[in-house]
Amino acid sequence: MKQNDYDEAYSSFWSSFGSGRHMVLSTACGDHVSSRMMSVVYIDGCLYFQTFRTSRKYEQLKENVHVALCCDNIQIEGSAEEAGHPLDNPAFCTAFHEKYPSSYDYYTSLECEVLYRVRVSRIERWGYKDGRPFLEVFDTERKIHTVEEQEYRHS
Repeated sequence: MKQNDYDEAYSSFWSSFGSGRHMVLSTACGDHVSSRMMSVVYIDGCLYFQTFRTSRKYEQLKENVHVALCCDNIQIEGSAEEAGHPLDNPAFCTAFHEKYPSSYDYYTSLECEVLYRVRVSRIERWGYKDGRPFLEVFDTERKIHTVEEQEYRHS
């Protein structure tokens, strides 16, 4: 296992991630887990998304703030907190409008919309270097970054 400079690697990760992505958001309540595609933006170390107050997702988040998001070769875990109405957050509005203009125009001003901020606790990203698979992990609570080559065995 290789340990790297956390701050530099973390900054590099978010630079490559960009201002936002469509991601699968998974939420759970009791024994019920559900997932759906979301339009997510990254602002100052947190991920943001908006949703209807009448959705199943909203009800699950009221019961359990722990979430997972994934796209491509990236999995992110964290806790979601309600952050008011989307229009009350100018940084979100700017980022969301730039990344998803039609969703912004259609949903953001609706009265039933609510904004969520996800505080990231763990990131995993799979990659390849010199044809060999590796797993990169960020433990954001302990500020630890590791890169570990993974061995695959074929039967």
